[in-house]
Amino acid sequence: MSEAAPGYRMVVVGASAGGLYALRTLIAGLPADFEMPVVIVQHRAKESELLCELLQECTPLRVTEVMDKQEIGPGVFIGPPDYHLLVDEGSFALSTDDPVRYSRPSIDVMFQSAAETYGMDTVGVVLTGANQDGAAGLRQIADAGGHCVVQDPETAEVRVMPRSALKAVPEACVLPLEQIGPHLAGIRGRHVPPCPPQPA
Repeated sequence: MSEAAPGYRMVVVGASAGGLYALRTLIAGLPADFEMPVVIVQHRAKESELLCELLQECTPLRVTEVMDKQEIGPGVFIGPPDYHLLVDEGSFALSTDDPVRYSRPSIDVMFQSAAETYGMDTVGVVLTGANQDGAAGLRQIADAGGHCVVQDPETAEVRVMPRSALKAVPEACVLPLEQIGPHLAGIRGRHVPPCPPQPA
């Protein structure tokens, strides 16, 4: 990856049940000149092949399914089905290690690798889903000083995953789905203060 200005360097996004609509809404809110890579893990079946095409319809940013050792740059990157997606310095890696929380790809695995590699320069986003995947990884991003965003459970098709993320990271920014893309566009290139804790 080319040398970036001080500030956030990567957005990592996790979604599960209900994720297609949520992902399309999020990336539609990003401008054409959005420079931070947006790296997505969506729980999906092995035979699922259309996610990239369905997301590309919503954005001028290039949407690609990740290949092993692929270089990281601007654009939207989708973890392929049945592989864990890992983030290294400047490139991706794919793994066939055992599923985590019955999932491969695992949101936690991707979030944790991003936190270990990019630390406070990471933005983590948890969207709709029916399990707890992503909560532990988002906590690691928060502990590394990164910025954490969770879809308001009231706007999620399935509320379990965002609620689990908020239980793990109560200081995360909670935003309605339609506001997440514009929020990411507004913070690029700079670190922002943490959001206030959410009411219990």
